[in-house]
Amino acid sequence: MPQIIPIKDLKNTSEISDMCHRADEPIYITKNGYGDMVIMSMEIYENTIRQLTMYQDIAISEQQTKNSQIKDARAALTGMREKYGI
Repeated sequence: MPQIIPIKDLKNTSEISDMCHRADEPIYITKNGYGDMVIMSMEIYENTIRQLTMYQDIAISEQQTKNSQIKDARAALTGMREKYGI
């Protein structure tokens, strides 16, 4: 379940930092009862960006396949392993 806190609680920076590092997902910040910001640990942020990049690469690959722009599977997998450290 997502954590939601009011913006006034951001004064407790050490406590917020601890919350971000304990959470496996972003923490939502509200202002006047409405969503305003999202905060997360650097680890969660970097993992999220890495996943988004991989999904974008998959979408590009699917489009290239539709356009018959293909290459050897071994070369493609080697490139992905190098790019993502798999």
